Amino acid sequence: MFHVKLPGSDAIARQDDEQVASRQVKLPRRVVQRPLRQVTRRLLMALAVLVITAFIVYADRGGYNDSSDTKVDLLDAFYYATVTLSTTGYGDVTPVSDSARLINIFVITPLRVLFLIILVGTTLEVLTERTREEWRLNRWRSNLRDHTVVVGFGTKGRSAVQTVTATGLKADHVVVVDPSSKVVESATAHGYAGVVGDATRSDVLLRAEVQKARQIIIATQRDDTAVLVTLTARQLNRTAKIVAAVREEENAPLLRQSGADAVITSASAAGRLLGLSVLSPSAGRVMEDLIQQGSGLDLVERPVIKSEVGLKVRETEDLVVSVVRGHRVLGYDDQAIGTLELTDRLITIVRVSPGTTSVPDSRPLPQD
Repeated sequence: MFHVKLPGSDAIARQDDEQVASRQVKLPRRVVQRPLRQVTRRLLMALAVLVITAFIVYADRGGYNDSSDTKVDLLDAFYYATVTLSTTGYGDVTPVSDSARLINIFVITPLRVLFLIILVGTTLEVLTERTREEWRLNRWRSNLRDHTVVVGFGTKGRSAVQTVTATGLKADHVVVVDPSSKVVESATAHGYAGVVGDATRSDVLLRAEVQKARQIIIATQRDDTAVLVTLTARQLNRTAKIVAAVREEENAPLLRQSGADAVITSASAAGRLLGLSVLSPSAGRVMEDLIQQGSGLDLVERPVIKSEVGLKVRETEDLVVSVVRGHRVLGYDDQAIGTLELTDRLITIVRVSPGTTSVPDSRPLPQD
């Protein structure tokens, strides 16, 4: 029976984020003006229309009559402009001359219409914003298929997303799940959809459409959380490829029993890289280069081409690390390989120049 070893207090870097405020889906933001800026701009436009109308009335004040003192001053002009543009019309200030009435017909009436359009348009935009967002969210849910769900958008999660997107995965096929709304906002700013909530809860994973996902990357801060997320995700999706990261190596078997197809031990992997760099700095740099996706040396998986059928591993042009045959992953020096077959797949090391992308086949590796 396995027991989960919990990390120390220094590993819980985001303890405050474990308290979920509200579980919601956030789609990548469109490049639009901020709502406050839009409302402010429209209010300034309405105020400009009001000022223009007031000065038009004041310039022709001799053609207006005030029922209180017959004279129309600047205050009366602003008062008339306000009640006229708002269609209130008390009738205490009225145009009496032909010129004032003509100005009302051809100038002030269009300004009144413009004033109402500005105010009504702002109100309608605010009222319909939620409806548009709901429609966009429903369309996103209906179109989402074979996507990648990333649980945890810390250092490990961000690096994992950068790696899979560097191999050709589109940003709109990545959904990030994290309990911190600030972290999810950071993810949406990069073009990914995000779900705010605790991924150990099935309703949160269902918001991320995990039941339709092709790949699930679990990069939580705690090993016990990773186990619960893996169990929940595997229950909701029996066929998805699940890759999880743990801090303690002794928790890796428990992750595999919970349904993870591959488990990466972050602490021991980092420790081995440190040790390798001490023993051989050059070898450490090569390993670090392999880890960094998109430049230098990359590991890719590809099918065997027809011209390679019948050749030995060392006779291929690429540097072959392993051969995938059926459900087995064989090392390059394994005598069982013999010659390459058309159904084999090769794991090779290739050189990638900056600005180019190595795109391996997206199908998951078979398990031993």
